[in-house]
Amino acid sequence: AGLLTLTRKRGAATYAQTLQNIPETQVTTLENGLRVASEESNQPTCTVGLWIEAGSRYEDAKTNGAGFFVEHMAFKGTKKRPGSAFEKEVESLGAHLNGYTSREQTAFYIKAFSKDMPKVVELLSDLVQNCALEDSQIEKERSVILQELKEMDSSVTDVTFDYLHATAYQGTALAHTVEGTTENIKRLTRADLSSYVDTHFKAPRMVLAAAGGISHRELVDAAKQHFTGAPFAYKGDSMPALKRCRFTGSEIRARDDALPLAHIALAVEGPGWADPDNVVLNVANAIIGRYDRTFGGGKNQSSRLAALAVEHNLCHSFEPFNTSYSDTGLFGFHFISDPLSVDDMMICAQGEWMRLCTSATESEVTRAKNYLRNAMVAQLDGTTRVCENIGSHLLHYGRRIPLEEWDARISAVDARMVRDVCSKYIYDKCPAVAAVGPIEQLLDYNRIRSGMYWVRL
Repeated sequence: AGLLTLTRKRGAATYAQTLQNIPETQVTTLENGLRVASEESNQPTCTVGLWIEAGSRYEDAKTNGAGFFVEHMAFKGTKKRPGSAFEKEVESLGAHLNGYTSREQTAFYIKAFSKDMPKVVELLSDLVQNCALEDSQIEKERSVILQELKEMDSSVTDVTFDYLHATAYQGTALAHTVEGTTENIKRLTRADLSSYVDTHFKAPRMVLAAAGGISHRELVDAAKQHFTGAPFAYKGDSMPALKRCRFTGSEIRARDDALPLAHIALAVEGPGWADPDNVVLNVANAIIGRYDRTFGGGKNQSSRLAALAVEHNLCHSFEPFNTSYSDTGLFGFHFISDPLSVDDMMICAQGEWMRLCTSATESEVTRAKNYLRNAMVAQLDGTTRVCENIGSHLLHYGRRIPLEEWDARISAVDARMVRDVCSKYIYDKCPAVAAVGPIEQLLDYNRIRSGMYWVRL
């Protein structure tokens, strides 16, 4: 009983206190253009990572998959630490190493004890500066990636979203998959991978981010020591520029009646990362909500679409998304349903979009804003999430936007803004559609297009 009383008295920080007590993000730009950013706290651990402006969007048809291949090779030894020596050194620190590649970003990060931060910075520098790219390791990793591609093909959701990009951005770099094609993975050479690293892993398009029990001054000192060598400097004045990726209203249908469920994704063109409309669109998505048959609540869920899905057995799950890139985005929804429910679910989902454009109410906007605030504060859980937040923010926005500013932007949204911004992006627009599985019942594209407006008398 005494322990319970103690816990109750200690209490929890309020939402407002949490926003006010977040440590400042300190940013220092080195002479070579590398941005060093950190958030200091009194934790015994830290996460230090490199976020690099590179990904499948920077590849062409022949080199698609090079970035993903390089990410795999990064952990397979450097010129200083050949073979498995790199991973063994990370493990000897009790640290955890990870990385990922997306369409516009590549990241490598290590979670370790705070006292080991200088060593972690040196390891990350070695990883991107001296990747060995040994021929024997390349061939071994080629087999691993080909096996991964087979496994990814069995994830119908992943395939559907790759098709969505392929049809929405056809003929452009955003149509590429992150992992590349099987043909490319079989064909890519050491020279291709080395060229990718030499071109993109340069200081002006990198952010060294850290969060946890570290000193910003010590982080900057470590960065100056390990990230100022010749490999990080640009030869010439300009960085490789991104080409504009135009959105096309179109569709891809991959009918396969052997699959048990239909996967459908529908999207319109959304705004780029830095556009303030994103906050309003995220509120709109929170109004739509998400649903899975495993959820409790039944017809009593606050999401109207979820209540309809339960009442009429429309789908197994649905989820809205707002995927942003530098200059464009995909705003839409994805659902999984039985073959005979596809058209009903599509009609109801598009009807919910129309309702957002014409009659979103203040009460549901208030609920959606609270949902977003909850998701926003969840970003504070653990040094790795904070570190990723810092690194990706500096790449997307050029600065880390404080949570107080996000909160102010969310607070400013009202029902009229939701109706206006949704009308701007959704109403009477040509969507991109990707459908995989037993999709015979999916409405004709022209019928789907006609669901993007209401005839109001």
